[in-house]
Amino acid sequence: MRVLIAPDKFKGTLTAHEAASAIAKGWATARPTDLLECLPISDGGDGFGPVMAGFWGGKEFHSQTVDAAFRPRTARWWWHPATLTAVIESAEAIGLALLPPKLFHPFEVDSRGLAAVFLDAARQGAIRALVGIGGSATNDGGFGLARELGWAFLDNHGAPILAWPQLLRLERIVPPVRDALLGVTWTVAVDVQNPLLGPTGASRIYGPQKGLRDEDMAQAEASLGRLADVFTSQFHRRPSTLPGSGAAGGLGFGLSAFLNAELKPGFAMIAKEANLEERVRESDLVIVGEGALDASTAMGKGAGQLASLCRSLGKRCVGLAGYVDPSFRSLETLSGFESVNAMSPDLASMDESRAAPAKWLEALASQVARNMADGARASHGTA
Repeated sequence: MRVLIAPDKFKGTLTAHEAASAIAKGWATARPTDLLECLPISDGGDGFGPVMAGFWGGKEFHSQTVDAAFRPRTARWWWHPATLTAVIESAEAIGLALLPPKLFHPFEVDSRGLAAVFLDAARQGAIRALVGIGGSATNDGGFGLARELGWAFLDNHGAPILAWPQLLRLERIVPPVRDALLGVTWTVAVDVQNPLLGPTGASRIYGPQKGLRDEDMAQAEASLGRLADVFTSQFHRRPSTLPGSGAAGGLGFGLSAFLNAELKPGFAMIAKEANLEERVRESDLVIVGEGALDASTAMGKGAGQLASLCRSLGKRCVGLAGYVDPSFRSLETLSGFESVNAMSPDLASMDESRAAPAKWLEALASQVARNMADGARASHGTA
């Protein structure tokens, strides 16, 4: 068989490239005659930078900045001189994976660390910037980034608001006197289609994984809601309702509002650069993977998007993951998967799979390939 191995990252454990390598190694041990092609993908979250830049041979640059908790951080970004394009991955500066678990509350962090990366790209001469925003630790609607770029947020006394949870006192937004990013066109890769506010918005859907508690929701929603309302009242645009404006804790909203960025599905951007549809057509089987297959997989995540593409083209698709939510195993919700398979608890405990993810992903791929080979022999009546 011609097998296309196209995993996303396994968040916090394996990059998309490392995952593809482990899957290929395990698959080849059980089906050594299959023709394997590795194509790491991204949906705009962690790993977007090296995957997108890899298509062009972009050069890696570094910016000195701070993470979401304002600790010193060296963030990578990528530069393609032929097209004067910067590729930026927000998780490199303000990623959730960079913070110790449960040490910082979302009210204590913001997106200011992205500003230094954006300014470095502009100083390099960028006329276009592609920004993947998934995987952030923030829920500030881009407030920290905007403040660092010179925007002022004032209360009814004209005093500046310094922390995003206090945005519920916002009365006026003042643009920077000088736009240091003038001349750069911003395109944002979003990994989900959620709006900024409401029951499917940034705070309620993704806030809990960043540490927002039930008792925090009212303040978080009110603060971002006030930011959206004042912005719309002053600038006569409503980016809070755009699909993807709720991505990365509302960073999609912030980039649209303060940088006039265009929001696009990250998977579609990667698919275009990789000529993905043609590669799927040429394959007999597509293997996708990510750290967890769950409800969010169907909300724009790369694995779900690729499975849907396979179904539309009549191609077989198998999912590999660190963990599969039980509700996702129902055949009615698989959205194009022939099967989904998990390292934990099928082969190892959660702790074991996290400690040696490449080992267990390789073992999982080998097991799935072996089962497929056994099934093929059985269907042909061979021993």
